[in-house]
Amino acid sequence: MNPAKEPSAVQSEPLIRNISDTARWVAVYRARETERVDAVFRDPFARRLAGGRGEQIAKSNPLRGDVSWPMVARTYAIDEMILAEIEQGTDAVINLAAGLDARPYRMRLPPSLLWAEVDLPEILSYKEGILRDEKPVCRLERIRLDLSNAPARTEVFDHLSGQAKKVLIITEGLVTYLSREEVARLAQDLAVPASFHSWILDMPSPALLRRLKQRMASNLKETAPFKFAPEEGTNFFVSYGWIPKDVRSVLKTAAHIKRLPLYLLPFSWLPETEASRRTRQWSGVCLFTKR
Repeated sequence: MNPAKEPSAVQSEPLIRNISDTARWVAVYRARETERVDAVFRDPFARRLAGGRGEQIAKSNPLRGDVSWPMVARTYAIDEMILAEIEQGTDAVINLAAGLDARPYRMRLPPSLLWAEVDLPEILSYKEGILRDEKPVCRLERIRLDLSNAPARTEVFDHLSGQAKKVLIITEGLVTYLSREEVARLAQDLAVPASFHSWILDMPSPALLRRLKQRMASNLKETAPFKFAPEEGTNFFVSYGWIPKDVRSVLKTAAHIKRLPLYLLPFSWLPETEASRRTRQWSGVCLFTKR
């Protein structure tokens, strides 16, 4: 897509044409956080990446509620987990459905780190156009792939697994859009390569998923419906070889970084258990390690 033509496209097409457009929406919240004096992270590329379409999507409020604080808390938590894993020897990161993520440009990462972005050709080409004059802080590889193509993604996993000793997988904002069967297959495929060591994902509870579906605008329901919120919680992944290592509530993270609305603050004080994560309106960022 030519970024210069994007504003007119916003006027003539549905705001959210596909799941990739949600990346433009999320980038708006990274941009707004960056522009705060007390920002908990800074993404100087987010405003450009969001573009006119991203701003229009955010203004349309397709989830009919304040989603800025969960997006900021999710980004913050994932940043923290990535840095902790690198400190423990991770030498490669594979970002599946990378969208408009700019971490290999904005984070303090080792120059020797391999960062691989995997996503559809259109969204990666758009990002490359926006960032063409910028330099990543580490080794960056982009792979254009439809992740629903299981045989092709297995080939990519095989290719990437041989380039590092300890690989971290990120699927930020991905699994919620997949069916239970699709997530199970992905978990199985990721467990095969010997160097694939850890996996960061985010997911809601069944109760929150039901609430989000009630709030969704029709355009979002049609083009990017939410699907995955297992009754088993993080235990869903155990049978596929993935053990939860660090599970962070988005609500509690938002309270910690002082982004949680005041009316929700009392809920952040409630004790949290594996059972409560399944029964409450909960969402979290989860770090798994391979069994």
